[in-house]
Amino acid sequence: MKVLTILGARPQFIKAAAVSRVIREEVSELIVHTGQHYDANMSDIFFEELNIPKPDYHLGIGSGNHGKQTGEMLAKIEEIILTETPDFVLVYGDTNSTLAGALAAAKLHVPIVHIEAGLRSFNKKMPEEVNRILTDHISTLLLCPTDTAIQNLTNEHISEGVYNVGDVMYDAVLYNKELAASSTTILERENLTAKDYLLITIHRAENTDDVDRMKSILDAFSQIPDKKVWPIHPRTKHKLEDYGFKLDQIPNLHVIEPVGYLDMLSLETNAKKIVTDSGGVQKEAYFAEVPCVTVRDQTEWVETLIEDANILTGTDTDKIVAAVNKKVTPSYTPVFGDGKTSEKVLALLKEYLA
Repeated sequence: MKVLTILGARPQFIKAAAVSRVIREEVSELIVHTGQHYDANMSDIFFEELNIPKPDYHLGIGSGNHGKQTGEMLAKIEEIILTETPDFVLVYGDTNSTLAGALAAAKLHVPIVHIEAGLRSFNKKMPEEVNRILTDHISTLLLCPTDTAIQNLTNEHISEGVYNVGDVMYDAVLYNKELAASSTTILERENLTAKDYLLITIHRAENTDDVDRMKSILDAFSQIPDKKVWPIHPRTKHKLEDYGFKLDQIPNLHVIEPVGYLDMLSLETNAKKIVTDSGGVQKEAYFAEVPCVTVRDQTEWVETLIEDANILTGTDTDKIVAAVNKKVTPSYTPVFGDGKTSEKVLALLKEYLA
């Protein structure tokens, strides 16, 4: 059995590593890196420290408008599929790389495995939402992380090949948090005390591209007296500079350079609360049992909202401040599976070809 895995961003590599560790025991896997997201942290040490297989193909597509980027990926992935003749094309999540890989496979009648199928924010202004929907509607095996994702597909009349396998990100966090605990020194380097700071991550275009939304978010940070740590995304930093916002005027805000995955896990685990607009960070907060505030109008991870484990505020200043100050004691119900998603993926691949 040969699987061609399409990846385009650092979080996808981290998730794929969990699956690759299991399926490579019985399956031949080739990895294609589209190059969709350039990430300086994806050096050789990134792959070595996290035990991630290095890509067999690197397309070097880089950034660009959605149509141009997706089209270039589609053409190059099609060539690889014709050369390698895989039994499956496996894609993760909701990037342009995900859609391009799925489209290339569909046109060549190669079965598509979509891990993280069925997620919906119900906001088609988000390019990720469009990518999710289109990929799900042409996939062969739709491997969902939650019952909610299964229901979303049922509502769209998709039922064949649909399975709840749990969340592969949970597999990755369980594996990597042990590495983080033994190897990272981020708290010492940044002079931080566990459970004595808020962790901030803001990067989504729906926020960073809107000066009014960013002003509301920063106004909230100014009203929150707690120590705040912000590993700032380069794109966010440039946007704030363009808008003329001065982060050094926000009390107790400690802005740091972007950090690697293990450092980020340590920052998340040791924070007293997290403020984010990232889908992945919402879940990592839930896995770490750290309360989260999400500055978006919708979330595809509605399970995290149970018992205010995650509070959705949009960018309303007062709502953000109130959510950060609210004392919550969630029970963190295990709704994302048992950490054995990768084994279930392998079993379903074998079953399909049996």
